[in-house]
Order: sequence, then C-alpha cells, then structure tokens
Amino acid sequence: MSTEQIIFRDAFDGTLDSGWSWLRERPDDWRVQNGGLEICVRPGVKDTVQNALLRPAPDRGKGDYAIEVTIANHTHPTQQYEQAGITWYHNGEPVFKEVKELIDGDLYIIPGKKPVRTQSVRLRLVVTASTWEAQYRAEGESAFQTASQGDLPPPGDDQVSIQCYNGPEEGNHWIRFSDFCIKCL
Repeated sequence: MSTEQIIFRDAFDGTLDSGWSWLRERPDDWRVQNGGLEICVRPGVKDTVQNALLRPAPDRGKGDYAIEVTIANHTHPTQQYEQAGITWYHNGEPVFKEVKELIDGDLYIIPGKKPVRTQSVRLRLVVTASTWEAQYRAEGESAFQTASQGDLPPPGDDQVSIQCYNGPEEGNHWIRFSDFCIKCL
C-alpha cells in the first residue's frame, strides 16, 4: 500500500500554475498544448540555460519528497550532451540534475549513466533533508530504477526546475514535459 500523497500537480492543461517562474525566458520557445509543456532545446549550460521553469521546492526539513515528470523527445537529440530533466536549485544556484542526455550517440539517465532507449521516460527525484536519489522508469516499465544517489546541502532556499539545454545552434528540437508532480513520501 502506497503512502505517497500528491502535494502539487501540474498537468499542463492549457496554462501554467501561478507558482512557476521562468529563468531566461524565450517566449517563442515554449508552449503548453495537448496536456504537456513543450520547450525548444537551445544552446546553453547550467549558468546560461534558457526557458528553465522553476518553482519553490517543499521544505526538506519537514519530510521526504519525490519530484516526478515525464519527458519525451519530439526530435531525437543530435547535439552532444543535449538533455532535458529536473534540476535542483539551492540558494539560487543549480546544484544537482537528473536528465535524459545524449552522450556519444546514445541516450542515458544522468547521473549514473544508465542507458535508456525509449522516446519517453519518467524521472523521479527523491529528496530528504540531506540526500537525493535519482530514479527513472522507461516507457512501458512499471517500476522505478535507481540511477544514482548523493548528498544535498542543508535545506535552504530550494527550488526545482524542469529544463533542457545543450541544444543545437540550428534547428528546433522540442522536448515535451508532462504530468509534473511533487509527492510527500
């Protein structure tokens, strides 16, 4: 019997929830349609990412949480390190990411460098007061697998982001994010 309780969900059903905010927004490079948020992958890395969508994270001092989102590529990635996923921000700085990333022609879940061959994947980032655990579930699978785990700084001004970066200079590679939720564990 699951004890997980959803404390926030955004089905991206026409508009974004008011709790979201954009980091380096490019309005022409994102859209909400057909029950998903789609972002065009542009060049950039953690300090220059465009169209990162952030929201306050739950207080890790009050319990353990899971942040989940499904990611699907409309266009197969072609650019080395092209990626999309969840990024954890602490006091305004990105400190951790769980992404689906193209490395040397193959797709992996990072961290952990676990191969993934499906168009879509469900990412699940479990956070406690001091740790993270990156989990994923490939399309068609029923159980989450652990990719990696590690430590987080003490709770502070924490935010969670869905974002993509290292896109090609030319072309439009769209990533679809769907069924974002935060669960109390």
